Amino acid sequence: MKRKMLQNLHTHTSYCDGKDSPETMVKYAIEKGFDSLGFSGHSYMSYSPYSKVTPESTQEYKKEINLLKKQYEDQLSIYLGLEVDMYSGVELSGYDYLIGSVHYMKIGDAYFGFDRMAKGVQELICEQFGGDGMKFAKKYYEEVAMLPRYGDFDIIGHFDLITKNLDTIAFFDEQSKEYLGWALEAMQALKGKIPFFEVNTGAIARGYRKTPYPSITLLKEFKRQGFGAIVTSDCHDGRLLDCGLEDAENLLRHCGFKEKYILTKEGFKAVAL
Repeated sequence: MKRKMLQNLHTHTSYCDGKDSPETMVKYAIEKGFDSLGFSGHSYMSYSPYSKVTPESTQEYKKEINLLKKQYEDQLSIYLGLEVDMYSGVELSGYDYLIGSVHYMKIGDAYFGFDRMAKGVQELICEQFGGDGMKFAKKYYEEVAMLPRYGDFDIIGHFDLITKNLDTIAFFDEQSKEYLGWALEAMQALKGKIPFFEVNTGAIARGYRKTPYPSITLLKEFKRQGFGAIVTSDCHDGRLLDCGLEDAENLLRHCGFKEKYILTKEGFKAVAL
């Protein structure tokens, strides 16, 4: 039986909010038997009080990943990517692939982060949505639907990110007709514009969830709509680079997928699950 191709395209390093240097991540990937590794540093976000990424550090990040490509070419295929928050307004050329993500929403001239701890999300819902979690969810998917306006992205990042804290506090019902309606509207807006979505296990690695993003209901809809699936660990700690990847593939099979996609030097390629 042919061995499965082991790859992760959602990888963060000490250039943004990851724990390890890029080279340390490469060494973890080799140790764990990966065939290839894609780095996806966060884009510069001038409006984020938490991001340490700068235009200058972005150039350093690009330079280092390109050096590592050559240094380790006999041991590991390495790809240079970027996880782009849609309001970043950064230069998107010079990368092997792009992940389009929504971490912030814009209300008037102010930016508010979606990706918070449960207490922070609760405060945001109270302050900006009158305590109504469903209005918060609606706003999130309205933002997601606009992703294609901000770049030619290859992969949709953590499509239902706002469910991260639902195991702690039930801000909204993710199986309700209303919620699913907004999610499916966003998916329709992305169809034909962003070809791939990720099955993301990052919230499992960090202890927020027991299952990957997206939910089973949304996974089945992604299948029905014809999107390609990419399995990622959204890694911020090299020790957990392979966290949940096998479970994510099993979940895809359960939802009717026969293949996942990996990035190669010739572009994205389907491989059997």
